[in-house]
Amino acid sequence: MKSTPGQRLFVLLPYLWLLIFFLAPFLIVLKISLSDITISLPPYTPQFDISEGWAGFKAFFAELDFENFVFLAEDSLYVNAYLSSLKIAGISTVFTLLIGYSIAYALARSPQRWRATLVMLVILPFWTSFLIRVYAWIGILKTEGLLNQLLLHIGLISEPLVIMNTPTAVYIGIVYSYLPFMILPIYATLEKMDESLLEAAEDLGSSRIAAFFLVTLPLSLPGVIAGCFLVFIPALGEFVIPDLLGGSDTLMIGKTLWVEFFSNGDWPLASAVAIVLLLLLIVPIVLFQKQQEKQELGR
Repeated sequence: MKSTPGQRLFVLLPYLWLLIFFLAPFLIVLKISLSDITISLPPYTPQFDISEGWAGFKAFFAELDFENFVFLAEDSLYVNAYLSSLKIAGISTVFTLLIGYSIAYALARSPQRWRATLVMLVILPFWTSFLIRVYAWIGILKTEGLLNQLLLHIGLISEPLVIMNTPTAVYIGIVYSYLPFMILPIYATLEKMDESLLEAAEDLGSSRIAAFFLVTLPLSLPGVIAGCFLVFIPALGEFVIPDLLGGSDTLMIGKTLWVEFFSNGDWPLASAVAIVLLLLLIVPIVLFQKQQEKQELGR
């Protein structure tokens, strides 16, 4: 059966969206990353002049080079920034998974009449500005903040803890900020799980703990994977949380990218940093999807 023009347009809309809002900006940033810094507006060269025709087109591409990417590979600052970002994002994702899975499991096993209310409480923080929520943690974690006052009052500590401007504060901020992104996909998976499978496992001699690891955990893996992606990807390029809670000593690629753009004014180098960061995110996701496709075809 032949498809109608309306159906073809409907299919093309997602590709058109990706072309306009992903591929086109990506190509612009890629072009800037292959350029050289200069004192002008915009602060990079070469600029393509269509009036010069084919000769201008050839000259434009002849001036592009990969020296910014070479500089990134040779400068330990950027290598350490990428490694530090991977470490912080990875550890934060693990902590978010441990906390988020427990909450999602409790939500999925709660009475049906309470589930909608509990899910609303999970997403309630999104009704407040992200920046305001991060600033609130400054009031909680600083030396004279609410947390230290509480611990001093109940006698658990004898002097205030130094939490602000440390990696611990960054981990707390990331886990808190992205926790709903972990809870919701895991909850959606667990909520649809057939509980008769657990009853069958227990009837066959499995304990509740064994049934969890043999039945519940494997069936919830799609939600776990989705949640880990939703947390790890934005955490890797996070700027606000490490800047406000981690202080100047916290090295993450998001802060480095901001410094290159707005403090140093080096757009080509900043664009190269962004391109490498994007590749670090896209390549593993594409490889993972390919592996999943192979597994699906092999069944």
